[in-house]
Amino acid sequence: MGAMILRPDAAVIAIDGGNSKTDVAVVRVDGEVLSVVRAGGHRPHSIGIDAAEKELRAAVTEALASAGDPEAVAIGAYVANADFAVEERLLRDRILGWNIARDVEVGNDTLALLRSGVNDRVGVAVVCGAGINCVGLGRNGEVARFPAIGTITGDWGGGFDLSLAAMFHAARAEDGRGPHTLLSPMIARHFGRTTALDVSEGMHLREIDQTRLHEIVPVLFDAAQLGDEVAGDIVARQAHEVVSMATIALDRVGLGEVEADVVLGGGVLAADYPVLSDAVRSGIGATHPLAAVKIPELSPLMGSILLSLDELSLDPAARSAAEDRAHTSLARKKSDARRPDRRTAPTAQL
Repeated sequence: MGAMILRPDAAVIAIDGGNSKTDVAVVRVDGEVLSVVRAGGHRPHSIGIDAAEKELRAAVTEALASAGDPEAVAIGAYVANADFAVEERLLRDRILGWNIARDVEVGNDTLALLRSGVNDRVGVAVVCGAGINCVGLGRNGEVARFPAIGTITGDWGGGFDLSLAAMFHAARAEDGRGPHTLLSPMIARHFGRTTALDVSEGMHLREIDQTRLHEIVPVLFDAAQLGDEVAGDIVARQAHEVVSMATIALDRVGLGEVEADVVLGGGVLAADYPVLSDAVRSGIGATHPLAAVKIPELSPLMGSILLSLDELSLDPAARSAAEDRAHTSLARKKSDARRPDRRTAPTAQL
C-alpha cells in the first residue's frame, strides 16, 4: 500500500459480516463513527456469491449515504464463510471491483472478535452464532484456524446444531423413542403448539418458518438451567466443543502455558448463559489455568474498524487517538441503539 494524503473528512468502511447479521460502520479517519447499518448475514454458500455480494454492497452504500457520503479510502471486512484463503481473496477482489476504496482487506469474522477483545492481536477467539469457529494468533506469528464448514470438517455446536439437537430429543421424548425432557413442552409452548411434534409438522409444512429454528436456543438453555438432563447433556456437549477448540488453538500458537486471552462471541456465547459459560470457563481453566476467558463489551465490529484503520498510513500517536475515539463513539452508537425511540421500533443492538 502506497502512502496517501488523507483529508480530515475522509473515512474508512468497516464490515463485520456474520451468518445471521452484518454490521457496516463508516468511520472518519480520526476514529469518529459516522454511521452504523445492520443488514442480513453474509451467506454466500446459501444464497450464492453474487447475491451475497449484492446484499453486502447495498449495506455499504446505505452506510455511506447515512454518513453523508464521505470519501472512502479503505475497507476492512471480517466476514463469516470466508474460511479459506481463496475465499478471502475472491471477496477482496469483488469489493475492489466496487471502486469505492483503493485499499481493501478481508478476513474471517473470528478475527474481528479476537481484535475486539484483545489489545495486542494475540490470543484465541471462539465464535458461536449460527455456526461455530475458532482462531488463535501467537506472539511469533503462529496461526491456528479450523475449516468450520460443518459436519464434513468435524464441526458441531453452533446455534443451528443446538436447535436441531433440541428438536430431535423433544420429538423422540413424545413418541417414546427417547427419555422425558422439558424440551418437549417448552418448545411447543414457545411456538404456540400443543406438542413438539406439532412444531416439527408446522416447519415441515412451512406453516412455521424454518429460519425460526434459532429461537429454540434460549429455550434449550432455560431447560438446562431448570435441571433438565437431556438439555444439560446438549449444553455439556457444546461446552466441550468450545473448550476443545480453544485449548487446541492455545497450544498450537504457543500460548498453552502463558497468560493469554480466550475471547468468546457470537450470539450464543455472547448471551453468557451461566450453564454454558461456567462450563467453558471451568473446562479451559482445568488444563490452561493461565488463560483468561472474556466476553468483549463491544461487538466484533470494533475489530473490523481496527482492520480498516490498518490500511491507513497513520503515525503511532494518530493511530492511538483514532482507536480511542472509535471505542468511545462506537460505545455511544451502541447506547443510542438501545435507547427506545417513540417514533420507531427499538433498533437491534450493536
